[in-house]
Amino acid sequence: MTANAEPATLYLRKGEERRLLAGHEWIYSNEIDTSRTPLRGLEPGQPAELASQSGRWLAHVDLNPHSLIAARVVSRDRGRPLDRSELERRLRVAAGWRERLFDAPYYRWVYGESDGLPGLVVDRYGAIAVAQINTAGMERRRQDIVEALVAAGGLQAVLLRCDSDLRELEGLARYVETAFGQVPDEIEIRENGVPFLVPLTAGQKTGWFYDQADNRRRARPLLGRGTVVDAFCYGGGWGVSAAVAGAQRVIFIDASEAALAYARRNAERNGVADRCVFLRADLPEALQQLAADAPVAAVVVDPPAFVKRKKDLEAGTRAYQKLNERALALLDAGGVLVSCSCSQHIDRDAFQRIVQRAARRADRDLRLLIEGGQSPDHPVHPAMPETRYLKALLFAVGR
Repeated sequence: MTANAEPATLYLRKGEERRLLAGHEWIYSNEIDTSRTPLRGLEPGQPAELASQSGRWLAHVDLNPHSLIAARVVSRDRGRPLDRSELERRLRVAAGWRERLFDAPYYRWVYGESDGLPGLVVDRYGAIAVAQINTAGMERRRQDIVEALVAAGGLQAVLLRCDSDLRELEGLARYVETAFGQVPDEIEIRENGVPFLVPLTAGQKTGWFYDQADNRRRARPLLGRGTVVDAFCYGGGWGVSAAVAGAQRVIFIDASEAALAYARRNAERNGVADRCVFLRADLPEALQQLAADAPVAAVVVDPPAFVKRKKDLEAGTRAYQKLNERALALLDAGGVLVSCSCSQHIDRDAFQRIVQRAARRADRDLRLLIEGGQSPDHPVHPAMPETRYLKALLFAVGR
């Protein structure tokens, strides 16, 4: 497709616009009238216009003929395609309400479809932005994205962490590169008043898990006593917060030595390292080994997604149940379990049932005290349940 060519028009099969008109932003390959719009010859990331079978104009979209999600809506305003100026406008809008919610510029600045920018994720660390580009359409706009981020945020640096598994589904290569300015290896943020060092160039995903910030704040009063176990601790967000709140001992567990090193440094930075133990181990086996010790006051299990695709659902469900059984075995009456899942394919009710089954197998009674989701800088698109992924359930253990 040449720079001056007219965008292709993508026609839907009869009746397939209903979900789109209800607000959803994805078009699947089986919804396209391929006899009228052959996908062969179209390029990944190519802009197009979407129309119903009758010819009604519906939206500007980005195409990917090689993906199950064959098109993503980028604008429902015919006169406002997603060009450089529109990118900057949406970035300013996204930043505007986050600045009202957060007292410091440490938050998720862009959350894909929820901010009208499908395939783009951006975390802000003061004057530095770390971006993930996950679709072919956004990859085509890479330079515009960088320029718009700098202009909208007054940034000093932009790091592209384009190494997500999602890129493979779009046929994109992975890379990590500094796109603007100079990016330090690490930076200090403040979460709920607690300072943390965050690895930018070598950390997981975009560096820090901002999505749990609100859950950590709400859980803090119940984690500030006795011994607390922080499983899958990464940089110590849960465990350091518990120690700062008054926990007498915190056991940090992670399979990554690099993650544990940051957890240790963050404990030292907050003056609580003398009350902390750091164990490099695989979960849930490490929890089973700890069961020989006296009961602990609280266990936090915040694992990576066990169900990344629907076909992983059965195995992932078993993994979550096993993990929670091992965690509950460490707790006595009066203990606290914080159980989390970031698997989008398991909804809140299903996850609660998993934990309840684990409780019965561990012969424990549970009472749900706090139910949390992703922090408000990860807004949920009301027409797209796919944007709601995080579950954080805080239980009191009855016996």
